[in-house]
Amino acid sequence: MSVIFVLIIVSMVVAGGFLALFIWANKSGQFDDTVTPSMRMLFDDKKKRGTENTSQQAEATHHNRDD
Repeated sequence: MSVIFVLIIVSMVVAGGFLALFIWANKSGQFDDTVTPSMRMLFDDKKKRGTENTSQQAEATHHNRDD
């Protein structure tokens, strides 16, 4: 019978911990912007300057020389 009381106390401590973490996350702004992450996949990524653009420019200048 005493095991039940221990389990109830432990479960209340764990539930209180989860409640405290939820309140902390809510106050710190974790749940403020719920729209942008779902729409982020619809926008194109900005191309980084580097090897990809340089190789495309080199191919374009090579094709222009042949004309």
